[in-house]
Amino acid sequence: MGPKATGVRTRASGMLGRLGWLLPILVVVGCGASTLPAIHSEPERLAVARQMMARREWNIAIELLKGYISANAGSADVDEAIERLGECYLAKKDWPSAAVEFERLLRDYPESDSSGTASFRLGEALFGQARPRDFDQEYTHKALEQWQSYLRSFPGHWLNAEAERKIVVTRRRLALKLLDTARLYLKLKFLSPARIYYERVAQEYADTGLESDALLGVAMCDAKAGKKAEAIEGFKVVEERFAGQPIAARAAHERSRLER
Repeated sequence: MGPKATGVRTRASGMLGRLGWLLPILVVVGCGASTLPAIHSEPERLAVARQMMARREWNIAIELLKGYISANAGSADVDEAIERLGECYLAKKDWPSAAVEFERLLRDYPESDSSGTASFRLGEALFGQARPRDFDQEYTHKALEQWQSYLRSFPGHWLNAEAERKIVVTRRRLALKLLDTARLYLKLKFLSPARIYYERVAQEYADTGLESDALLGVAMCDAKAGKKAEAIEGFKVVEERFAGQPIAARAAHERSRLER
């Protein structure tokens, strides 16, 4: 290789070396950092993070908030920054990271003005980790317990009504899980466990709108167990209490079959 080729190769290596440190900057700028104003102070960093959240620029807001929290552990606004960081993770559906931030705020800053919101949002972060009904509902239970705890700890908070709504949704999901199990046992003719699950729904989850399904299920268990009188009475109860609804018509049909 001649001197000229060697020189070209050396210059190319030098250019690549310079580009090596420049590339990360170009990538960051390409991701939207170029739209950020220069940050001159920590209060400004938090203010810009709020602006980025309003613009739904979650990744940029997360980096600004993490930097602010790291540099301002004793700041009067660090609790707000932690709560907002959790909100950003929620928006990105990064449920575990959101839960970590809300738990940190509640643990380290229990007297914060942001604690009520963090307590409610923690329920959202837990519920986001819940698996479909076919699987274990550990996180559904955790979310329910968290929203109930929130209501006890922060009565009058602006998110109380939403928490009450979410509790109904969560309890209905747990009741549906029990009904799924009861129906499976009934199909397999395991009548005693099926009845237990139906009765649990009727007794513990009557507020979910599923009591009629549970009572019908109990009557079906009696019918399949040969308890004709009990089954007929059970079907009559469903007919009377839920008159005009499709399930009442189904109960009437099942009762008629037994009475023939």
